[in-house]
Amino acid sequence: MKFRFALGTTSYIIPADILPNLHYLAGKVQDVELVLFEVDDGPNNLPTSAQVDEMNHLALGYGLTYTVHLPLDLRLADDGSLRHVSLEKAHRVIECTRALNPWAYVLHLDGKAVRDNPSPEAYQGWLEQAETSLRQVGEWAGGLENLAVENLEGYPLDFYEPVFERVPVSRCVDVGHLWLDGHDPLTYLRRALPRTRVIHIHGLAERDHRSLAFAAPGQLRAVLDELNHARYDGVFTIEVFSEEDFLTSLEALEAARHDD
Repeated sequence: MKFRFALGTTSYIIPADILPNLHYLAGKVQDVELVLFEVDDGPNNLPTSAQVDEMNHLALGYGLTYTVHLPLDLRLADDGSLRHVSLEKAHRVIECTRALNPWAYVLHLDGKAVRDNPSPEAYQGWLEQAETSLRQVGEWAGGLENLAVENLEGYPLDFYEPVFERVPVSRCVDVGHLWLDGHDPLTYLRRALPRTRVIHIHGLAERDHRSLAFAAPGQLRAVLDELNHARYDGVFTIEVFSEEDFLTSLEALEAARHDD
């Protein structure tokens, strides 16, 4: 399938570690979202320098790019400092993936404390802390434009808009999250696309992050039409986590593309 955008999916499609997944996906997609984790005093899947070299070899051979999903929702420590574990882990992930020259670092901002009817003072305090966090992580990532802040389910549609007004970060539009909350993604996309580097999409069944076969073909076609109209040329990630969901998502995408 040829699109203006770079078609991607996650690094956990077959039941194996990241490198076998990359070998499986090479030639099938143009971008892979690296889903990284680090358990305190436990296992992690952060790539070694040798693994990064192999990832770069695959990228060169197959025209791949990488997006990196930071592992924790960013926030400052309770004392207002930059010592929170989410920032420490973001720094380690960025350091070990910098040589991959990722297309974007996708991240969540932790806003649960002020998500539901906050006082103006509380929201302003959160906004200032979010800006401090983003500016520090942007420095580590080589520029604020390399950070893509993702919209989350359960949040008001305009919750992050003041962040985008204050900080020149990029956006990650998660269409699946918009569907999950019952929103039409088209209006949101029209506003967000000029600063969007990454789009996540997934179907909804008993949970989200399922095959696009569970999305209504008309809904999927409408999203593709909007992206085509806007000439979107960023990354379009099918954010699923099994081979069946991945392959049937490709089929659904192809069917929606040719649906009249």
